[in-house]
Amino acid sequence: MKRITKRKKKQIRRTVVLIIAAGIIAAAALGMILSITGYIYNRYFTKEPVIAYDKIRVDQPEITEDFLTVNGNSRPGSRLKKVNGIVIHYTANPGTGAKANRDYFESRKDQEDATANKVSSHFVIGLDGEIIQCIPLNEIAYASNDRNKDTISIECCHPRKNGRFNKKTYHSLVKLCAWLCSQYEIADKIDIIRHYDVTGKLCPLYYVKHPDKWERLRTDIWNELLDNQYKN
Repeated sequence: MKRITKRKKKQIRRTVVLIIAAGIIAAAALGMILSITGYIYNRYFTKEPVIAYDKIRVDQPEITEDFLTVNGNSRPGSRLKKVNGIVIHYTANPGTGAKANRDYFESRKDQEDATANKVSSHFVIGLDGEIIQCIPLNEIAYASNDRNKDTISIECCHPRKNGRFNKKTYHSLVKLCAWLCSQYEIADKIDIIRHYDVTGKLCPLYYVKHPDKWERLRTDIWNELLDNQYKN
């Protein structure tokens, strides 16, 4: 039997190393291809895209905490025990900003203890996309009637009477909702609702009168989640 020379041994070792390296690269490439294929299918071809919250890390948008004073009319301080959904509202005050609407909620503390004065929201999104948080997320807000007990509420400012959100407000709303969905693992986009869906009130006005735009908004929020699912 012939002895294997040192040179031949080196060549064999080099070949083995190259084969192993090629296998690792091929496996990594296959994994990437499968991941991208799964993303494309889930994102664009599935009617009900699957959200895997264990794979999602959604960055918190910039939020300014400006909590209301604890009072009986706008911040009762009652514990929010669970979150099953998100309720979208519009301010019904065309042209006003987030701070002005937050301060309106604050002013309710000086009014008589009456149902008409019980109003607030966890968040207000302004015309420049600024987000003010009025109520801590472990407390209820007086915003969504029977759903105060299990939802997070978001008031949105709007420039005109028709109630349509401008691009900056819309963009911040999508980002905020996606982040909240990831925090509370909201099961389905149907759990993002309008005030209208709770009481029949025409709020948010534009998205009640234009159901297609409302569905587009919910889809944009869900797509934001899907995009974060595959980029992380």
